[in-house]
Amino acid sequence: MKPASNLIRIQGGGLAGSAAALTALQRGASVRITERSQFPRHKVCGEFLSPEIQVPLEQVGLWDEFVAEKPARIQRILLNFGTREKCGRLPEPGWGLSRYVLDDLLLRRAVQRGAERTDSEEEPTILASGRSSGAPKGSRLFGFKAHFTGPATDAVELYFFKGGYVGINGVENGITNVCGLAPESLLQRYGFEVDELAATIDPLRQRLKAMNRSMKWMHTGPLIFENKLEVSGSCYLAGDALSFVDPFTGSGMLCALLTGTLAGAYAAEGRPVSEYVSESRRILGSAFSVASFFRRVARTDCAGLLAACVPPRLLFALTRPVAKYL
Repeated sequence: MKPASNLIRIQGGGLAGSAAALTALQRGASVRITERSQFPRHKVCGEFLSPEIQVPLEQVGLWDEFVAEKPARIQRILLNFGTREKCGRLPEPGWGLSRYVLDDLLLRRAVQRGAERTDSEEEPTILASGRSSGAPKGSRLFGFKAHFTGPATDAVELYFFKGGYVGINGVENGITNVCGLAPESLLQRYGFEVDELAATIDPLRQRLKAMNRSMKWMHTGPLIFENKLEVSGSCYLAGDALSFVDPFTGSGMLCALLTGTLAGAYAAEGRPVSEYVSESRRILGSAFSVASFFRRVARTDCAGLLAACVPPRLLFALTRPVAKYL
């Protein structure tokens, strides 16, 4: 199809929005990004990137620049369920890079390549402004994150406890990211002091003992796991606005880049939103369903059985979205 000559208006300059902008620009479209946040900035996120991340980053011409940021190389996965622990090698090495670096890289390149950045609200062509946040009090989930210094490993580590989890992995410059989620009721018990909560989870306490926290804990929420893969309105939804995938899978950043590049291509080419939704469903649908199932099991007393029965490599493989070049 011929590139569209109209203006592509993108709400949100994070991973999905910037990827959409870069892709639309490649196809000859004009782009305007609405983003009010200051960049670079930290964001609550697991900051793990699965191997498939190379596909969308090459698509927007940023793979070499990504590698130049010296992301941590992640080669193993560790699952801890309190009394049970399993470890295995990833099928291919993944990466660890902070949102502070990656978001800034994508948005700067989008602007340098011709996107206009504004803080004025307007009707978007592509909505990439993040997830929904409404939920009834008491049953809500909240996320938290901080960076640590100290001994780093080549593993992405997941420590599950009743109602939540904590993930640990290296990012750039020898920094370790510690990020997780927990029920509102549990966090309230400790006054939302994550250090106090972590001290009650023995494997996690032992893991963090040799490290030093280098920033204040950040919080976000409430978190709602949902997908809008049946939506077929006039706006292309991308990133968390389209599908907020369970964070423990480590595929959220990949999903944001995949749906962002897809939305940018479809919008620039003037293709129907319904076709975009159908393709997004193919890319994300299976991984979302499998991840939702494992999350429900992990929050029950059957979590130990999950560790015993499911090899880490299989869990990793089943929760990957489909990555392909456009």
